[in-house]
Amino acid sequence: MALYFSSRPFSGYTRETKRNYTTDLCLFFNFLWLRGKLWTQAVESDVESFQFWRQEAEGNPRHVGGAKWNRELAALNSLYEWAVKPRNAFILHNPIETREVVGQNGNVVAAPVLKDGDAKSSNVHWLTPRAYRRWVEVGLRGYTREGIPAPNWAGRLEDRNVAYANLLYSSGMRRLEGASLLTFEVPALKLEGGRYYVGRLAAAVTRSKKSRAFYAAAQVVGEIESYAESSRMLVIRKAQAAGRYERLHEIRLVTKVTHGPRRVVHWCDRDGVAGQTDLDLATADERMRFYTEGPRGPEPLWLWLNERGLPFQPHSWENVFAAANDRCRKVLAPEGKRLAVMSGIVEAPYLTPHGCRHSFALYMLVVLHHLMDERFGLTPEERRDYRLLYGDAWRMVQDLLGHANREITVKHYLAPVADLQLRSLLATAPGMQAGQAAAGPLDTVFARLAREAEGIQDIDDRMAVA
Repeated sequence: MALYFSSRPFSGYTRETKRNYTTDLCLFFNFLWLRGKLWTQAVESDVESFQFWRQEAEGNPRHVGGAKWNRELAALNSLYEWAVKPRNAFILHNPIETREVVGQNGNVVAAPVLKDGDAKSSNVHWLTPRAYRRWVEVGLRGYTREGIPAPNWAGRLEDRNVAYANLLYSSGMRRLEGASLLTFEVPALKLEGGRYYVGRLAAAVTRSKKSRAFYAAAQVVGEIESYAESSRMLVIRKAQAAGRYERLHEIRLVTKVTHGPRRVVHWCDRDGVAGQTDLDLATADERMRFYTEGPRGPEPLWLWLNERGLPFQPHSWENVFAAANDRCRKVLAPEGKRLAVMSGIVEAPYLTPHGCRHSFALYMLVVLHHLMDERFGLTPEERRDYRLLYGDAWRMVQDLLGHANREITVKHYLAPVADLQLRSLLATAPGMQAGQAAAGPLDTVFARLAREAEGIQDIDDRMAVA
């Protein structure tokens, strides 16, 4: 196995994929060991039995969904495709049975027969704006059920956590995309104002490996700036006083960043060796090593830092969200109830970093329809012309999320509202009054969506935080 972990296919995966695949492979190896087999002795029936155990067996108390199984199957297929190659020859036959199918680009590809075609991730869920606000106030800010600060609350880097969650919710970034930002990649607030600020994600940290623009709300940009100037600077000063950065051997002091179509980071390491890295191609691991020379010594360029002043690992954000979910459950639903499925009303909102992305997609879809139907007052003919010129709301959301095709956006991110007539929903919403925030009328729309569509979490009016 050590040869596979150092092979070209495995070494090309992201750190998160490596960790996930290693866990998946260990689980399958344990399954085979209980059957008295090694991984090189597996046959098709073993993989079929493993799928049955993971998804259906009564003796397994924790079944997995289609998306999780497809990932495990991909991990197995990656290993066995490598092992069956002539230059490796660990096995003679790949136990993962495949068939030829037509890919997205019209080419014929081999796909595992056991792949779940109706996969739906168990992490797919949506929070309406007011449910999200409730989650932030209680889970990240330590508010009570009555909407006031808890007297015994001692939030650790509260401003960092709130700024990161709001960034994901307002921009639709993935966890790694938002987590690996460098300080100079965050748009700066301008005197002339503006509701949204545009930035750019490097190709290396996106799933598609293509650079794309992101839009962050002005309030979120302000929160990030406040964090950078307060608690972030505090942990940096403590780390400098403790000599923590001086003991790091693999840091790269950035001397210059060229701007323009191709941004290049010029740096110098501890040994005085100079180099340069295309910012668009800099991975998360490389970004963690970028530092700048500050007035009191080296400072990390990685935006989000832990309490020791070191880069906060992207996967650690899952723990932040899990702690917030746990607090929401204890404060808002002490009896353990979390979701009233039939009504769409939740007592304790539940959210993950990727759930922010799903919620952003839902919010943008409703807002874009609201703009076209209510504020712009477009007739059916005008809407048709608008779609021909700019694309419909679904296409706009697809572009914001960076999806390669519309099917992913509709099937996996906006499935609850894919078959709903948003125009009829918006027709029941109260009109937008001058100076009135959009959240008012849109809350009515989201409340109705939560009642009529599965998976959308909303809160009751009487539970809304002031």
